[in-house]
Amino acid sequence: MKTKILLKESEMPTHWYNVVADMPNPPTPPLGPDGQPVGPEALMAIFPEELIKQEVSRERWIPIPEAVRDILRLWRPSPLYRAHRLEQALKTPAKIYYKNESVSPAGSHKPNTAVAQAYYNKQAGIKRLTTETGAGQWGCALALAGQMFGLEVRVFMVKVSYHQKPYRRSMMQTWGANVYASPTDMTNSGRAILAKDPNSDGSLGIAISEAVEEAAGREDTNYALGSVLNHVLLHQTIIGEEAKKQLAMVGDYPDMIFAPCGGGSNFGGIAFPFFADKAAGRDIQLVAVEPTSCPTLTKGVYAYDFGDAIGLTPLMKMFTLGHDFMPPGIHAGGLRYHGDSALVSQLHYEGLVDALAVPQLETFEAGVLFARCEGIVPAPESTHAIAAAVREAKRCAATGEAKTLLFNLSGHGHFDMSSYDRYFSGELQDYDYPEEAIQESLKHLPQVDFNPN
Repeated sequence: MKTKILLKESEMPTHWYNVVADMPNPPTPPLGPDGQPVGPEALMAIFPEELIKQEVSRERWIPIPEAVRDILRLWRPSPLYRAHRLEQALKTPAKIYYKNESVSPAGSHKPNTAVAQAYYNKQAGIKRLTTETGAGQWGCALALAGQMFGLEVRVFMVKVSYHQKPYRRSMMQTWGANVYASPTDMTNSGRAILAKDPNSDGSLGIAISEAVEEAAGREDTNYALGSVLNHVLLHQTIIGEEAKKQLAMVGDYPDMIFAPCGGGSNFGGIAFPFFADKAAGRDIQLVAVEPTSCPTLTKGVYAYDFGDAIGLTPLMKMFTLGHDFMPPGIHAGGLRYHGDSALVSQLHYEGLVDALAVPQLETFEAGVLFARCEGIVPAPESTHAIAAAVREAKRCAATGEAKTLLFNLSGHGHFDMSSYDRYFSGELQDYDYPEEAIQESLKHLPQVDFNPN
């Protein structure tokens, strides 16, 4: 019985897969302040031209530059594991596989796009990149990529995570980045939030506002986003492409795929390459897993909203809890986002992608079980996918179904042990975001009168 399924370096994918080519309906366009679709030129202030081309592309395959592949080879192809011990512990007839993205230098899937974004910005003559980060995985990934290409990196880190995850901050600084607790008093956006709430814990939406504002104000500076946008999900599809090849090596194919979902890059990365098969008629279930405390896909509305808290970004059609939604300080910092990828949102709205919300205690319980069986301590974000896979494996144990399950282990939890400490000491609790609080936040959605037809 194989445990680790490995591809050779020479078998690493040469192209990214663009899901837009197989979507039944074209993606909804982002809108400007006038309520009309924004052209590529509106994005030129903060993104390089090549990434904007990828953002709007409908080509199925987009070549990965050799300079990018050269760096990705430091850890890719990443291993696919068969979770034999977890299967035995659950006494399930289901087969459980996981793609191990924790093997990257930054410890998560995020460098897959960070390296690509740094490369295209360097090619465009950019000297500095700004970004936001929640739990710090994305900030670490961009700091690493910036170091590889000689770019200065400035990271606005959500304040609650800045204090919860001091060693992620140190890691970013090791790779040469400057890190600031957001909201800061360095930007108009940050000052506006602090004026309303001097003790604000921050949010990804606020940190995005600060990073975008700083990038837009300087010619030599661009903005890099760790999730949500089409080109980010595109770069992550290398995960699912490799997983497909690896499963074929052992003659297997998943019935269900699970991945954590905050902004969508983790889920899109592993699920989109399999969506091509689903679009061609193959029976496969793609499940985006989110926290009950930030239930964007399961309790949000499908509407145009800002991608940030202040309203600096174009309006995107997505599942949203409202751009001024303030999530609780849960320990899966990377999943505390009010919106979601427009592509994931549209596919979910059209019934092609499923969503599941899992409570915090169940995720940690599953994470600990996984660590005790498989040896890897998972990041709190990744435990959401594990919890969903464990649920399904238990269901298979009850029904006798021998399904094949695949999930994305998007990162390790070595920098998240304070969260595990709180779980073990009984300090963590489940939190369902109250329906009335969601409705209050949704009252502030921008009014949009746009008909694409």
